[in-house]
Amino acid sequence: MKQLFLLIMVTFFSAGLISAQENKPVGLTLNENPEKAEIVVSDIALFWRAYDMAKPENNLIIYRDEYFKKGSVGLQEFLRSKIGNSCNLVTAIDAAPKYYAALRAQSAKIENYKPQMLASFKKLKEIYPDALFPNVYFVIGRMNAGGTATLKGLLIGFEMYGKTDDASLAELSGWKKSSVGKVERIPFIVAHELVHYQEKNAHLTSLYGGEVSLLGKSLSEGSADFIGELISGDKDNPNLHQYGNQREKQLWLEFKKEMNGTDESNWLYQGDKAKDKPADLGYYVGYKIAESYYNKAKDKKQAVKDILEIKDFNAFLKASGYDEKFSVE
Repeated sequence: MKQLFLLIMVTFFSAGLISAQENKPVGLTLNENPEKAEIVVSDIALFWRAYDMAKPENNLIIYRDEYFKKGSVGLQEFLRSKIGNSCNLVTAIDAAPKYYAALRAQSAKIENYKPQMLASFKKLKEIYPDALFPNVYFVIGRMNAGGTATLKGLLIGFEMYGKTDDASLAELSGWKKSSVGKVERIPFIVAHELVHYQEKNAHLTSLYGGEVSLLGKSLSEGSADFIGELISGDKDNPNLHQYGNQREKQLWLEFKKEMNGTDESNWLYQGDKAKDKPADLGYYVGYKIAESYYNKAKDKKQAVKDILEIKDFNAFLKASGYDEKFSVE
């Protein structure tokens, strides 16, 4: 997941539009009030209208004209960054028709979780007073992204949260089977993406021609998981912790060998390419480092600020004491 701060900085720094005084992009409206953030579900209704109209002979045009063209700014951004075009969406639906059909009843429940999402927003404001609150857009895409944070807002691909106890997942690939969650997981992915929206300096090195290390990217994702849990009450990806907690030292020693490089292929954004273990274990490692830093800190509010505004990944790791935890065992 590419983070908001990188997008802001690349877009506005190069154009000379960053305010030196406030370090905010000029012309971008930033909401500081959690109660003013909107939970937008109108694109879900548009999808189901298009879904009912679509036939094999016209589905590409229907989804284009009745879903994408009429959608919110959030859907437009999700189309650009994650879906691509009507053909990609139709291909995904055709590959899992029963799964997509079962999403309708689940998608009607999103409204039920608005109070829980708002409570997380308010909690973040308490522990990080500088927090900003974008709108949240729920859309239905092609099963390649559960959520992402962008300048336009937080974008949630609801199709990744349609699992039910009795729903058949036989149509889905191994990675998708393990990645789809139940609708009640929605508040936790929103919390994760909300934290990403706050991150500052995590990707600053890339502005100057450098690449962000595996450690840096894993800290970004793991920190979003950790603080997301602080504000929402649960983890976005508990399956990683079920696996990781039984192999924590082993995973750390393996990760440590690669952490200062830029190859993320064994730890992040693997999709169905991970073999013999869950994908994206870099999230777990980053979470454990952030957790160690937070637990060690006397001032918890300052610790949250430090985590969100990491400037030196290796210095942060050292301050967390996480590596030393294993060297003394």
